[in-house]
Amino acid sequence: MEQQKLPNSTLILVFGILSIPFCCCYGIISITLGIVAIVLASKASKLYAENPELYTGYQNVKVGKILAIIGIVLGVLYIAFIVTLISMFGWETLQDQELLQERIQDLVQP
Repeated sequence: MEQQKLPNSTLILVFGILSIPFCCCYGIISITLGIVAIVLASKASKLYAENPELYTGYQNVKVGKILAIIGIVLGVLYIAFIVTLISMFGWETLQDQELLQERIQDLVQP
């Protein structure tokens, strides 16, 4: 029998890779790409587990899943960071650079 490539193995890897740099886009894109990659990876892993001799590209699935997990964690951390900033300074302060610098100076100077 001729081995065939696992379905979506390259897509899983690409989504896993893209989930890491997109964590700075408010974290939403990173989390979305990561979840899609993990769902596709679990489907591909089940397919590979049934007949491992029929498929190649399982390394891409494993690496993509790990990168997707990292991307999700970074996205959640970025969202938590943004929520912390908003709760500390307020939304209006974050949009006004001069006011933000004043608030930061107030925090730094005793």
